[in-house]
Amino acid sequence: MPELAPATPPVAKQVPHTRTIHGDAVDDPWSWLRERDDPDVVAYLEAENAHTEAVLAPTRDLQERLFQEIKGRWQETDLSVPARKGDWWYYQRTVEGLQYPIHCRSRSEAGDDGTEQALLDENAQAEGHTYFETSGLHVSPDHRLLAWGEDTSGAEVYRTRFRDLDTGADLPDELPRTYYGGAWAADSRTYLYVVPDEAMRPWQVWRHEVGSDPSADVLVYQEDDERFEVGLGATRSEAFVVIHAGSRITDEVHVLDARDPTGAPRVVAPRRDGVEYHLDHQGDRFLVVTNDGAVDFRLVEAPVASPGPEHWTELLPPRDDVALVTVEAFADHVVVHERTGALPRITVLRVSDGVQRQLAFDEEVYEVGPGANPEYHTSTYRFTYTSMVTPPSVYDEDLDAATRVLKKRHPVLGGYDQDAYVTSREWATAPDGTRVPLSIVRRRDTPVDGTAPCVLYGYGSYEASMPAAFSPARLSLLDRGVVFAIGHVRGGGELGRRWYEQGKMEAKTSTFTDFIACAEHLVATGYAAAGRLAIRGGSAGGLLVGAATAMRPDLFAAVVAEVPFVDVVNTMLDASLPLTVGEWEEWGKPEEPAAYARMKGYAPYENVASVAYPAMLVTAGLNDPRVQYWEPAKWVAKMRAVTTGDRPVLLRTELGAGHGGPSGRYDAWRDEAIVLAFLLAALGVDR
Repeated sequence: MPELAPATPPVAKQVPHTRTIHGDAVDDPWSWLRERDDPDVVAYLEAENAHTEAVLAPTRDLQERLFQEIKGRWQETDLSVPARKGDWWYYQRTVEGLQYPIHCRSRSEAGDDGTEQALLDENAQAEGHTYFETSGLHVSPDHRLLAWGEDTSGAEVYRTRFRDLDTGADLPDELPRTYYGGAWAADSRTYLYVVPDEAMRPWQVWRHEVGSDPSADVLVYQEDDERFEVGLGATRSEAFVVIHAGSRITDEVHVLDARDPTGAPRVVAPRRDGVEYHLDHQGDRFLVVTNDGAVDFRLVEAPVASPGPEHWTELLPPRDDVALVTVEAFADHVVVHERTGALPRITVLRVSDGVQRQLAFDEEVYEVGPGANPEYHTSTYRFTYTSMVTPPSVYDEDLDAATRVLKKRHPVLGGYDQDAYVTSREWATAPDGTRVPLSIVRRRDTPVDGTAPCVLYGYGSYEASMPAAFSPARLSLLDRGVVFAIGHVRGGGELGRRWYEQGKMEAKTSTFTDFIACAEHLVATGYAAAGRLAIRGGSAGGLLVGAATAMRPDLFAAVVAEVPFVDVVNTMLDASLPLTVGEWEEWGKPEEPAAYARMKGYAPYENVASVAYPAMLVTAGLNDPRVQYWEPAKWVAKMRAVTTGDRPVLLRTELGAGHGGPSGRYDAWRDEAIVLAFLLAALGVDR
């Protein structure tokens, strides 16, 4: 059994630094780590990486075995299910040995008529870069031009480029600083795009005419309220470009006639604090999902000519224990995505006769969501289905005939036997009596008798629902007798808007106590051995595991905190940082005494104590715009300075990537192998 090696860690120097707020003086001697241009900072991060590598050195053989296992389960040369748009079928190819996908299209679904065309080979674009990510590919309505954004640092700032698909030649037009989101106008020459401000808040929409000098681009929309971010897209009907301005609790949507791209966008419903909505287009109406008059949202229709709230007509009223998530519009069908009982649900409404039905699924715990559906005039709906034992599966549903065809199930190589594994739903009881759902997966022959090691994962913020989905990499844990569980704690959206609101702002602590309750439930019911329970979470999920560790360090044998949001108070005090202002509606504004006290009460960095910490692997990305690298770096330095135990507290920083870690698939698999090796060693798994 590989064990984590003892090694002398680097010591982060302490520089006196005290801040005072609301009369509270707090020392922060590691604040110097914020100076990314200081050579001492990079040298320290490199020293931490070397230390982590030394501690994990005994697991190198295990890391390689795990990498080979993960890679061996993937069909490396593969093809996604083609999706039809107009006269073309669009899909992606992956090729053994290549890190990135190749985006293609063909005149035939089978791709066997000699018409295949490679639109964009990400491998070619990534040459010379250690990191490469696209912000999405947008093909013009006439299928002759391609727009895409590329990021080569992980900072999520993109350079948008254009390609002539008739000739394959890249056009000279380049937009140097763009963000997610883009849309073509109906003329296939006008392209609209989003620009971030210096704080990385998407705040402007610009219009570019292909072939013109980008310096002549025209500002279409600007959002001056720093709480709001701008999103951009087109309706499936291609009739409208949609500009969405939203804060955490308020929305305002503007629509632009795609046939008149130089016209002025029209507001659908002026913003009102606390009122959220989003929409799709169908015929002479917009379909609007809104919380106006409905905690868990309702569906209304609005005339295209006069879409204001005074003209809204209700189609689906509020329903007890059903949360309406989003809507998709087709020529004669409306597909509604909902959540009920901590599970997703799809409801289909046929416009021509008003028939309504729900799609049925058999497993106790599963995840289902929209697939690639670019066509508006179709009665075939594509969705993806998975569970913790069922690999991702693509289905086409005939919405009229109510028949279903499996188009593809992700192949899992190496002899995967689905019947050898079992997934189930458990409910933990929180301290206030609330029942908290867990999704669990294990090998069928792993005993539920309190002897198995276990990994518990969680997130619990932003109303995000954690999918009970399949993971090829996770099999390496399950096949070694490890139980894996997801705690669907408050702050997420699994049980609707109230579930989210019961885990944010003044109620945020319930997120952490829910997670601890999930951990205790796993031990009490025999899924996890006492002393052999690990926890894992990333970003806001890193806050979750960090806060849970601060509250109950004795409960966990190991912790993996990936790009964790742990320096909550200092970050929320700094309005110059990316995302901070918009986050005040999620976490609170610490300039207010009550919010400050609340955050300080749970923030992991503020609650480091002289206790024996579990074995900890903490990750960061030097170019991360979402969670600045110094948050995990400061947290690790502070814990290591005061821990009374001898378990390693490790920091591993990606020096050439951002929030999502490595971009290439092989690099990502190696990264996962390192994490799994750490967990197995820390849990004492001997194979």
